[in-house]
Amino acid sequence: MNILLTGSTGMVGRNILEHQNSSAYKIFNPTSSELNLLDMGSVNHFLKNHKLDLIIHAAGHVGGIEANISNPAKFLTDNMLMGINIINASRCAGIQKFINIASSCMYPVNAKNPLSEEQILDGKLEPTNEGYALAKIAATKLCDYISKEDPSLKYKTVIPCNMYGKYDNFNPQSSHMIAAVIKKIHDAKSQKKQSVDIWGDGKARREFMYAADFADFIFYSIKNFEKMPNIMNVGIGHDYSVEDYYISISKILNYEGSFNYEINKPVGMPQKLLDSNRLLKFGWTYKTDLDNGIRYTYDQFFNKGDR
Repeated sequence: MNILLTGSTGMVGRNILEHQNSSAYKIFNPTSSELNLLDMGSVNHFLKNHKLDLIIHAAGHVGGIEANISNPAKFLTDNMLMGINIINASRCAGIQKFINIASSCMYPVNAKNPLSEEQILDGKLEPTNEGYALAKIAATKLCDYISKEDPSLKYKTVIPCNMYGKYDNFNPQSSHMIAAVIKKIHDAKSQKKQSVDIWGDGKARREFMYAADFADFIFYSIKNFEKMPNIMNVGIGHDYSVEDYYISISKILNYEGSFNYEINKPVGMPQKLLDSNRLLKFGWTYKTDLDNGIRYTYDQFFNKGDR
């Protein structure tokens, strides 16, 4: 099977390429200069010149709350263009199988948890990442429309919970929470700081999956593509408070300082726990628990020199 993987230099893409099952397939992983998803001509040219059986769309302009607040237009336009271009070009090229990787940011800010797939477009979005969410919703709905118009085209969307792990981004201005907290606590310990700051009161709850586990899900999905639902959450089935993550990371890094709660800072949705019923019926479960995932991630951070 010939597969195109977009976003192959990101955390999700690199974990997919490193998975033990990746060698069973011919995976094309072009750079942005070889395949510019923002340019429809570039996308059409690439698809015309490569025989493909499946596309995994993992590319995106991503970041944490601070990055989303600072650049909402870029998060909307770049992600919208990338998604629509690759999906429409795939349809025109007659590619029958497509896995679109979306985001739990698509769910309404006040939606009841756990968040079920039926709740998409059922309410107002969280303002801090609205642009990114709108782009992901557009790609998800486009895949769904295409499959309904032409049942021979199996364009499916998976909605992962938050992720962390090997190849995570540890830049404080653009990283997601676990990577940001690892760097923050590592720096506090190195600099002998007595406390670290937490945005909000620490009570907001989040669900995080180790990225290598999500890569394992992707290869399970390829093997079981026909029975996979058109839209499906991919999570671990439980969440923790932001404060819990700080406590766990502090223990693993042997940091003994205290926490300073910045209650005036934005925290996003109060809870984002995905409904895993469809995933359980699909037959896949995660493997890596939080403590081991944090240890693996910190080892990569420390050895890579991102600190």
